[in-house]
Amino acid sequence: MSAPSRRAGVSGLRGTGSAPVLERGLIVYKRNWIVVISGFFEPLLYLLAMGYGLGGLVGQVPGPGGAPIDYPAYIAPALLATSAMNGAIFDSTWNVFFKLRFARLYEAMLQTSLGPVDVALGEILMALLRGLLYAVGFMGVVAALGLVTSWWALAMIPVALLIAFGFAALGMAATSFAKSFQHMDVITFVLLPMFLFSSTLYPVSVFPEVIQWIVKALPLWHGIELMRQLAVGHLSWVSLGHAAYFVAMALLGIAMTARRLRALFLR
Repeated sequence: MSAPSRRAGVSGLRGTGSAPVLERGLIVYKRNWIVVISGFFEPLLYLLAMGYGLGGLVGQVPGPGGAPIDYPAYIAPALLATSAMNGAIFDSTWNVFFKLRFARLYEAMLQTSLGPVDVALGEILMALLRGLLYAVGFMGVVAALGLVTSWWALAMIPVALLIAFGFAALGMAATSFAKSFQHMDVITFVLLPMFLFSSTLYPVSVFPEVIQWIVKALPLWHGIELMRQLAVGHLSWVSLGHAAYFVAMALLGIAMTARRLRALFLR
């Protein structure tokens, strides 16, 4: 392949497509399947320990629309949203950071006919697959325990994909700015409080009003609220607003990632 054709993928945002990136990712998943499925157990342990352990002391809490629901049914949709987030974030941050800064894999990819958008979409779709695996597995447990009461709950799987898509896209964009492991620790620093305060384990109404508005600006809160509404079938125009939040988040993340990859390898 001539030098001009090798650089075609880098100079243009799009190239031949993200299929080669997906193929490579699936081969890696096949060889490391134990690591991939291990992330499923974290939300399950939270559900058993908090939902049924602490839940015996809590009793019922207000659900979507104000109707009281059992505590396990309250936190299960939140943990499903968190599971999708964690699966996507792991792949789109630490995994991407290693490929970007140490393996120099993207630099090699962009010397082929692949473009920055192809690489970004390929990696984001792999993170999306991981989020889907976590979501489907956890959804099976939630359904078996009888913690969903509406047929709308079937839509929780595609919504989990949407949540994973948003976090994967923005996570990869943020990782493209990281230059050291210390920078990557910032991601963990952000994710932990977002998990704790985004009404995952208790209603956001326990906070002062100013804190409530800050929490409601966080992406995980929107995902959790949408999941809870689907779990009980209480939907409104606000539900569409939650979904639109993640659509915008995903589009922004893809655009940022493609531009960053192009800037990094066009020096």
